Amino acid sequence: MRVHCLYLLLLTALPAAAQIYRYTDAHGNTAYSDQPPAGVPGQAVELAPLNRIEAPRPLTPPGVEPEQTPPSNAPAYTTLELSGVPNGGVIRANNGTFNVEVSLQPPLHNEHRLRLLLDDQPYGLPGNLPSLQLVNIDRGEHRLAVQVLDGERVVQQSPTLTFTLQRVHRP
Repeated sequence: MRVHCLYLLLLTALPAAAQIYRYTDAHGNTAYSDQPPAGVPGQAVELAPLNRIEAPRPLTPPGVEPEQTPPSNAPAYTTLELSGVPNGGVIRANNGTFNVEVSLQPPLHNEHRLRLLLDDQPYGLPGNLPSLQLVNIDRGEHRLAVQVLDGERVVQQSPTLTFTLQRVHRP
């Protein structure tokens, strides 16, 4: 059984070591193949090694220290809260659309984005604007918070607000 597994492994690695042949066909055209040409003199082609490029490092002007990120246990923002939504209150939006504002101190860092959490689920795409819109939200009680993201990593999250959305119901 082990011999069969070894044979299959070697067989699968065979195409990676395939040779390329160059030859001139009957019409005088240069052709390439992975099989040696039959009845025509062919020449094995030596391939150059693949290029490898290292990822560039960010450039920092001389004499300037790279920006240090705060330790993970220290909050990046001293103020992070939602406004425009009364905690424990009622919002009336007949079409279910309303805006919330994000109060943030210090201002949002360039690499950070804001994302809403509606009922503990991400809502919408992350953005860098402090005014966020919710669209066509169902009536009833909801929880709302905002997160500061660095890529996919959550840097900080605001306290969660609870509110009730009222919408007109027309039968």
